[in-house]
Amino acid sequence: MSLWRKLTQFIAGRSDPFDCEIEECGPGRRVDHADFAMALIGLGAKMAKADGVVTTDEIDAFRRVFRAPKEGEEAIARLFNLAKETTLGFEGYAQRLARRFRAHPAVLEDVLDGLFHIAKADGRVTPAELTFLETVADIFGFSEREYRRIRMGHVGLPEDDPWLILGIDPDIDEAGLKRAYRRIAAQNHPDALVARGAPPEMQRLADEKMAMINAAYAQIRAIRTRESRPGD
Repeated sequence: MSLWRKLTQFIAGRSDPFDCEIEECGPGRRVDHADFAMALIGLGAKMAKADGVVTTDEIDAFRRVFRAPKEGEEAIARLFNLAKETTLGFEGYAQRLARRFRAHPAVLEDVLDGLFHIAKADGRVTPAELTFLETVADIFGFSEREYRRIRMGHVGLPEDDPWLILGIDPDIDEAGLKRAYRRIAAQNHPDALVARGAPPEMQRLADEKMAMINAAYAQIRAIRTRESRPGD
């Protein structure tokens, strides 16, 4: 059954599909594509309201994240509108998602990546949206440094920090650098994204993140090469 048919069936007859208890997805259970889509749709719609204005750019970005075919646009539009109007606050929904996916922290990071992509669709991320994203990251259990790493991959920081992108310190040795790069590259490979439950339609986000990871690794290697030259 396609993702879009699953979503259509899930919302059939429900006035508020987001205002319900969410069963935990244990470590031995694969995250379903529809589970992931519901998480991103629910928080994405609530974030779109964070600055008080839901723009067409944000809605279009949401559709692009999923690369929705014609048959999926109606389901996304209905879920997006339902999520905007639900009485459940975004903190409560984020807490339920944190419980559901606590055995799958990489899935929670995938959701944050999708939210950042939607937030920056109109060319900027507003202070209200950043507050929303930081709060969600905290509820999901990410440390301040982990959140800064995720944020940097999308909106940057005042100073370029390739070490932060790889989650390492500048004084790490060569063996540690290679291990860190292989670990984060394996975690963010497009195939890994789909394997842990994200719909195949989200591959573009994984491609963008891998490009950022590869660029950070290349930058660190270039810096170390310059520093090792005699007389430099």
